[in-house]
Amino acid sequence: MRGVTFPDSVPVLTDGTVTLRAHRPADAAAALEQCLDPLSQQWTTVPLGYTLEDAESFVGTRVPASWEAGHAVFAVEALADDGTPRFCGTVELRDEGDHRAELAYGSHPWARGRGIMTAALELLLAWGFEERGLETVIWWADKGNWASRKLAWRLGFSLDGTVAGWLPQRGALLDGWVGVLRRGEPRLPRHAWLTSPTIHGDRVVLRRHTQADVERVRQGGDDPHSQHWLQHFASPFTLADAQHYVDRRWDLEARGEGVAWTVADPVTDQALSFLCIFHIRPGTDGEIGYFTHPDARGKGLTKEGFALAIRHAFVPEEDGGLGLRRLRLETTVPNAGSRALAEGAGFTQVGIERGAAKMRDGSLADAVVYDLLREEYDASR
Repeated sequence: MRGVTFPDSVPVLTDGTVTLRAHRPADAAAALEQCLDPLSQQWTTVPLGYTLEDAESFVGTRVPASWEAGHAVFAVEALADDGTPRFCGTVELRDEGDHRAELAYGSHPWARGRGIMTAALELLLAWGFEERGLETVIWWADKGNWASRKLAWRLGFSLDGTVAGWLPQRGALLDGWVGVLRRGEPRLPRHAWLTSPTIHGDRVVLRRHTQADVERVRQGGDDPHSQHWLQHFASPFTLADAQHYVDRRWDLEARGEGVAWTVADPVTDQALSFLCIFHIRPGTDGEIGYFTHPDARGKGLTKEGFALAIRHAFVPEEDGGLGLRRLRLETTVPNAGSRALAEGAGFTQVGIERGAAKMRDGSLADAVVYDLLREEYDASR
C-alpha cells in the first residue's frame, strides 16, 4: 500500500463500537495528553518534553509520510462517556517487507481498562492479514511492560522470550520481550494467564508480590539460614537477585506455569515469607516451595500461609482455585524445619534421592520428596 493518498484512501475499519480511521488535525490535543502521560513516557520512545507542536507534526506530517512509506497508521476512536466520539490512541503495522510487519500501539489514558485497544488491534490484525497479505506480525515491548504483554497474550502472540539489550530507549538499549502471530493462527490466548489471588487468613494475608517486596526478598534470601538451605540462591543475594526472583514469579503467572504470594502482615502489609506453586500442569499437579524472612521465623506465620496456599491448590477451578490433584515438595534430609512443615501439613514422604542436593560448601546431601493428594487433603479436613 505504498503511495496511499492521505487521508482520502485510508480505510475505515469498525466493529460497531471501536473505529480505526485516518488521523485528523483535531486529534493533536488528545495525542499530546497521551504523550505527556507517565506510562506513555515510561514504555514508549515518545520524546520527553513533548509539545503541542510535536503532536501537530505527528498528526499532520509523520502519519501521512508513514502511509506513503507503506506503513499503516490508524487513529483509534470510540464513544466518550458523554456519547461523543473521541481519540483513544494510535495503532500501527510497520512494513518490514516480505509480507512481515511490526505491531505498534499507544493508548490514551482515558481508553485504558475499557477493552478499546484490544478491539482496535483485533481490527488491525484482521485487516493486515486479510487485506495486506501479511504472513507474520511481530510484537516487541520493553521487559516489564506487563500491560503490553497481556494485550499481546490476549491477541494470540507467541511470547517467545526476552532479547537482552535490543530495544533503544533514549540512549539506552533495553531488554525486550518478543512474540509473533502468523497468518491463520487463532487470535486467542495460547495458554492460561494465572492469577495469584489475595487470600485472607487469621494472622496473615496471601497477596501477589509487589515491587515494594523486593528489599524484603533480598533480606530473606541473603539471611544465613536461607543461604544454608537454598543453595540455588546467589551468595551474596543482592537486590538485583531479589528483583529477578520477583520478576520470575510474575513471569510464571504470565506463562500459566505458577502462582506466587507474599505472606504479609494483614495490618502493616510487611512481607513475612514468600510462597510459590510452580511446575503446574493444569488439573494435575504442581510443586510448592517457600522461604521465610528472619523476622517471621518461629511464629507459625509461614505455616498458616502454607496451609492457605495448599487449600487454594486443591480448590476446584470453577470455585476459583487451581483444581490440582497432587502437590509435590522437595527438600533436603537434614532440613528438619522444612520437613516438619511438610509433614505437619499432611504430606507423605515418597522417596529419597541420594546425593541429589549440592550444598553451599560443595558437599552433597540426600533430597527427600513429599507429596499430598487432594483426596488425602479432603479427608484430613
